[in-house]
Amino acid sequence: MRFSGVDLARALALAIFGMVASNYFYYLAIQKTNVSTAIVLQYTAPVWVLLYMVLRGRQRATLMKVISVALAIVGISLVIGLFHEGGFRMDTLGLIAAEVAAFSFAFYNVYAPSLLDHHDRWKVLLYVFVWTALFWMVINPPWKIMAAHYSGAQWLFLAVFAVMSILLPFSFYFAGLQNLDPTRAIVTSCLEPVFSILIAFFALGETMRGSQIVGIVLVLSATVLVQLPEKQDAAVVVEPIE
Repeated sequence: MRFSGVDLARALALAIFGMVASNYFYYLAIQKTNVSTAIVLQYTAPVWVLLYMVLRGRQRATLMKVISVALAIVGISLVIGLFHEGGFRMDTLGLIAAEVAAFSFAFYNVYAPSLLDHHDRWKVLLYVFVWTALFWMVINPPWKIMAAHYSGAQWLFLAVFAVMSILLPFSFYFAGLQNLDPTRAIVTSCLEPVFSILIAFFALGETMRGSQIVGIVLVLSATVLVQLPEKQDAAVVVEPIE
């Protein structure tokens, strides 16, 4: 269970700038906007991963990648109702929070493999969760939580929410990052908005305009296209000589 000082610092960065930031700002975005808007904006994360890779010189800004970024921008505009006349109140704080969540999501997709390549995912999760818990105990001390006098039903809800929304998703996702490269993992995770939007529509009664649906399709298409491998020159096949 030992971690070097460097790995402890990496776990701290992953906890604060990855886990804490992505979850806090995502929930803030949901509170200020709605589930559909928050999650679609968060899932522009593959675009930010691409920009990071290009700026670091690890990938080239090919035509397909540029088109993908353009699709994402148009899709985001449709989702937030930029081209819709009347009736839509854009919450600036909610939109900013959603994009910060996207940056944090992109960060831990790029950063987590540096730990998972050398340590078991449960070990990494333990240290990340410990750092996360210590951070929130400073920001929101236990006595402040106890002073809220939550009912038994509320405590049960918080416990179930912590397991279903944090523990299980992160344990499965870290398993994916340990067995897949970040690109394949983040593309596969793009299925999440589809289920979230459907749940919000059927369970929460949220409404979606046709333009929002088109925007969602464009953003999801962009996040897939931006991760497609580049075409390689066809290999020359040489038949065996008898």
